[in-house]
Amino acid sequence: MLHTIILPLTLGFAVFMTGMKLMEMALSRWAGPYLSSILRRFTATPLHGLATGTATTAVLQSSTAVTVLSIGLVNAGLMTFPRTLGIVLGTNIGTCLTTELIGLQIGRMAVPLLLTASAAWLLTAAAGEMRLIAWSRAEPVLLPVRLLAVASAGFALILLGITTMQSIGPAVQASSMFSWFIEQSKNSVLWGVAAGTLLTAAVHSSAAVIGIVMGMSAIGAMPLEVCVAVVLGANIGTCFTAVLAAISSTKAGRYVAISHVVLNVAGAALFLPLIPMLAHLSAAISESPAAQVAHAQTIFNIVCSLLALPLCYLPALRSPRLLH
Repeated sequence: MLHTIILPLTLGFAVFMTGMKLMEMALSRWAGPYLSSILRRFTATPLHGLATGTATTAVLQSSTAVTVLSIGLVNAGLMTFPRTLGIVLGTNIGTCLTTELIGLQIGRMAVPLLLTASAAWLLTAAAGEMRLIAWSRAEPVLLPVRLLAVASAGFALILLGITTMQSIGPAVQASSMFSWFIEQSKNSVLWGVAAGTLLTAAVHSSAAVIGIVMGMSAIGAMPLEVCVAVVLGANIGTCFTAVLAAISSTKAGRYVAISHVVLNVAGAALFLPLIPMLAHLSAAISESPAAQVAHAQTIFNIVCSLLALPLCYLPALRSPRLLH
């Protein structure tokens, strides 16, 4: 069990998180200087906030980062709580990009992409260090290329990490504990929801958990309906980091975290009896088991955000007592 499950899982997760942090660091450095002003400027209405939250999360590849930044802006008095409502809805949609890309099963591109990105980074670094071009003139061109190279390397590591974690599928499938879990989940999808929630809260990455589930689905070890239940739980578990960030926040900052929790928990509760329908719809869109899991998450998040959007316009959520 140690060398067939624990070691590959630990190594794969470490590589995956390294890739996620590299992407987040590079893209944050590229977009970071403008991010706060973008969030403040383009969130006048919940609809604008939804579009902004979706775009910024898709760029930064981290719904947690955008949510925590929103809490920070509210704490600093730079943004009011009502303006964050649309952002919270958008982050859930934007975060689907990672799992959709993973669902394309492009793991074989990981090594070529990593080598290409590393070569591009070395070339830009050499050009800067050797002063082959006047740095003041080259920086506007070289810096974005270097950051893009780092982000691409991060994405390659994500693919490598997911491939490594998914390699434990046959060993997990053969274990008696997994067989017991599948039997319990077939009797009640709440087992899948609970597993997704706890695992995501523990590792702070819904993409990592959903990526593993994709691998299990691809080898036929986990029924699609159980996979969808885990996806619903993963969306609940992703709230954990925002809740931690809000512990020492202002009242308005805590409202941001609470709205995130309410959206994901209410969405999961709404879709709980609809899991068979969601699984059937995802299967109708794609024949790939991994892609079906990714599509289930995307459909779930888009529908939940669009259903919640009209509620953001309620006068009660724009009360002066919620502003600070």
